[in-house]
Amino acid sequence: MRQEQRIRRRFFLMCLLLAVMVLGSLRAGFTSLTMGDVFRVLTGGGTREENLILFDFRMVRIVLAVLVGAGLSVSGTVFQTISKNPLASPDLLGVSAGAGMAVMLYTLLEPEGQGGNVFLLPVVSLGGALLTSVLIYGIAHRKGEAVSPIRMVLIGVSVTAGINAADILIAVRLSPEKFHLVNTWMIGSVYGNSWKHVLALLPWILILVPALLVQSRELDLLHLKDEVAIGLGAALKRSRLIYLMMAAALAAACVSVGGAIGFVGLICPHLAAKLTGAGHRHRIPAAALLGAILLLGADWIARTVIAPDEMLLGIVVSLVGAPYFLYILLGAGKKEGGAL
Repeated sequence: MRQEQRIRRRFFLMCLLLAVMVLGSLRAGFTSLTMGDVFRVLTGGGTREENLILFDFRMVRIVLAVLVGAGLSVSGTVFQTISKNPLASPDLLGVSAGAGMAVMLYTLLEPEGQGGNVFLLPVVSLGGALLTSVLIYGIAHRKGEAVSPIRMVLIGVSVTAGINAADILIAVRLSPEKFHLVNTWMIGSVYGNSWKHVLALLPWILILVPALLVQSRELDLLHLKDEVAIGLGAALKRSRLIYLMMAAALAAACVSVGGAIGFVGLICPHLAAKLTGAGHRHRIPAAALLGAILLLGADWIARTVIAPDEMLLGIVVSLVGAPYFLYILLGAGKKEGGAL
C-alpha cells in the first residue's frame, strides 16, 4: 500500500509540474503576457492579436510538445521492453532516422511539400520506420543466438549515421524553402506547425498509447526471461512483432510532425522505471508524462534562453540527453561484463 501511495503522489507531482509548465509556456515568447492576460484570453476576453498569439502560435506548439514527448517516450518504453535493452529507443535503434528519411524523400518528390499533405506524413514516416527496424534486426540477429543488446544498439547507431549522411545528400537537392524546412525538421522543432499537424498526430496518440496501456500485463511478461514468459503463456514472436510495429508507428507519427528529436525515448522510460517500477501499468503513463514535461521544458528553454531569437528544441534535448545516455551506456556495459 505504501508503494502505491508513493506512486500516486509522484503522479500527482508530475501532473502538477506539467500544468505549471503549460501556464508558463503560454506566457513565454516575444510578446510578453501576464498570467492575468493569459486567463483573460482563455476565457474569451482577448483581442484579435492576443487570440492569434495564444491559440494559433503558443497553444499549438505546447500541445504538439506534449503529444510528441508522450509518444516518443511510450515508444521508447516498448522498445526497451521487447528488446530487454535499457539503451533501446527510436532514435538509437534507427527507427527515427528511417522515418525521417521517408519524410525527406516525400518532401523532395511532393511538389506541395508538407503543407498540402500533412495527414499523409505519419503513414509515409511509418513505412520508413518499419523498413529500418527490419534491416537493423536482421543484421543484429545471429542464428541460434539471442540478439545482444549492445550489438543491436551499435548497429542501430551505424545505420542511423548512414541514413543521416544520405539525408544530407537529399537535402542539397531541395529548393531553398524546402531546405530550410527540412534542416529545422532534422534537428527537431515544434515551431511553425499548425492545428492541422495536431489533428494529424492526435489519432495515433489516442489509439496507440491506450492500446499499449491495456496490454500492460503482456508487456510485463515480455520483460521477463524468455523461458519464464513462455511458461506464463506469452507468444513471444507474435507479441514482439505486434508491439514492435505499434512502437514504430508511434515513433514514426511523432517524428513526422516534430522532427528527429533524439533521446526522449531513451531518458524518460528509464526515469519512469526508477519512479514507478518496471510494471507497465504505471510505467507507460509515467513515461508519457515525463516525455511531455521534458519536451515542453526544452521548448520553453529554446524560446527564452536567447530571446528574442530562438534555439531549436532538438538542440536543448540533446544537451540533456547526451550525458544521460553515457550514464546508461556505462551501466549497460558493466552488466555485459565490461566488453562489447
